[in-house]
Amino acid sequence: MTAAAPAPDSSAAQPSPVAALSRLVQEALDKGSSLRDLGKRAIDKKTGEKISWQYFQKLVKNPPAAAPNPTQIGAIAAALGKSEERIKAAVAEQWLDYRATELRGYGGTVRIILGHLGGMSEQDQKRWLAMIEADERARRGE
Repeated sequence: MTAAAPAPDSSAAQPSPVAALSRLVQEALDKGSSLRDLGKRAIDKKTGEKISWQYFQKLVKNPPAAAPNPTQIGAIAAALGKSEERIKAAVAEQWLDYRATELRGYGGTVRIILGHLGGMSEQDQKRWLAMIEADERARRGE
């Protein structure tokens, strides 16, 4: 005797979220730009090289396996009216599953310290946090 198969779980069939750079392109399209408009504006300021509107179509419909190169990043930034840093962060998220964070208002020394702490074990990070907190308490006279 065979049992009836259960109905498929409709919640499991939800589409996966659109990747970061693809999402930026889709947002531009949603705001009224056409793929051809993006292609016309997609000129890297440093090299003058262009990318076609078809590349933007691929980014939205079926993103390529390889991340865009620096020239393509410059052209994409120009087309979308975004900074190259914003496009690089989206590329890193989409192709490397890396979410970039940015510190503003701090010098290179702070970035180096944070990069160093980020490479430490959790135990070492806790030790450094304890030292920093002890320094703060000493400064306040506690």
